[in-house]
Amino acid sequence: MNLSGSETEGGTRADALGATPFKTLEEPLSDSETQLLTTPLDSLHRELGAKMVPFAGYSMPVQYPAGVLTEHLHTRAAAGLFDVSHMGQVVIEGDDPAAALEALVPGDVVGLGEGRTRYSVFTDVGGGILDDLMISRLGPNKLFLVVNAACKHADFKHMQDWLAGCSVRMLDDRALLALQGPKAAEAFAAVAPASVGQGFMTIREYDVAGISCLVTRSGYTGEDGFEISVPADRAEELARVLLALEGVKPIGLGARDSLRLEAGLCLYGSDIDRTTSPVEGGIQWIIGKRRREQGGFPGAAVILAQLAEGPRRKRVGVQPDGRAPARAHTEITDLDGNVIGEITSGGFGPSVNGPVAMGYVPAAFAAPGTAVRLMVRGKALDARVVTLPFTPHRYFKG
Repeated sequence: MNLSGSETEGGTRADALGATPFKTLEEPLSDSETQLLTTPLDSLHRELGAKMVPFAGYSMPVQYPAGVLTEHLHTRAAAGLFDVSHMGQVVIEGDDPAAALEALVPGDVVGLGEGRTRYSVFTDVGGGILDDLMISRLGPNKLFLVVNAACKHADFKHMQDWLAGCSVRMLDDRALLALQGPKAAEAFAAVAPASVGQGFMTIREYDVAGISCLVTRSGYTGEDGFEISVPADRAEELARVLLALEGVKPIGLGARDSLRLEAGLCLYGSDIDRTTSPVEGGIQWIIGKRRREQGGFPGAAVILAQLAEGPRRKRVGVQPDGRAPARAHTEITDLDGNVIGEITSGGFGPSVNGPVAMGYVPAAFAAPGTAVRLMVRGKALDARVVTLPFTPHRYFKG
């Protein structure tokens, strides 16, 4: 889920490749992984020649025959269709579910208007992040959430335990597709006329190719696009319709990861987790004025103190000077060789045509332009701290 500046500049969701480094996802399925769950699009992925890999308990497409580089650049230029059905979809209903949910997140849920979507996080008593999620208000007494695949069962139990008086339902009978790219809206309008003019970070229910869907104008690539919740038994039908649209191609988890990294968007389990606070992660913009003044969420004392005094460390963009990518867990040192931090996400940015990375450094080293070094394969390589994102966001402004 996004994490770069303000909700209108990037509230999206984090869940491309989980905490697993991308390079390990290139390994084939083993005999011990044959009991993996599948999404409703599993047969279609295999028909399209996808390379399937284990992720968060599911067999998922990491790439199609065109390859990650081509898929990435196609999404930046036209439109890509992603299967994200492994993620958790949850409905909360009750007399006042927004007020109840506010006790678990630092974001403003009570003030979320009907038909609006907001990015937030579950926090613990120490100010750490349990998961990040998207919250949409479907009605006065009804919320719709999308949570990360690897955390969805823990999140579900967390909400059941703490949202007294509310009904919390996991929607296991729905799939989730993401149509992303600068030509996504034009293509989508051909089968979903009601989508024309739909605002960024809004949710609506309407027919897509004759199928009733919940559609959010949001995504996880830095591009314009939609996330489409569809009944599982009609997901393949809808996917085939969307893939038949001009400019739309199937895109795997590999390109999803490189796209979100270029866009400076956090990945839960890598860039944010229980050891990081929203302020350290650079997503403090999710905490509005009222929540800052009133608190009332787990870890409020820690988080509000960091807002007032500044955090000891910060998530930053890191640009290696050469061509060698710095992967997750690469040590970041100062110019004297002292270890000051670690890369949390890194790889090659196809749109940037060079290596890109994110990681944590002490606040004193977080200013853009600060020179650092990266220990890559035993060699100290020059790099510098840079402003995120690496690729400008192109969300729909309306």
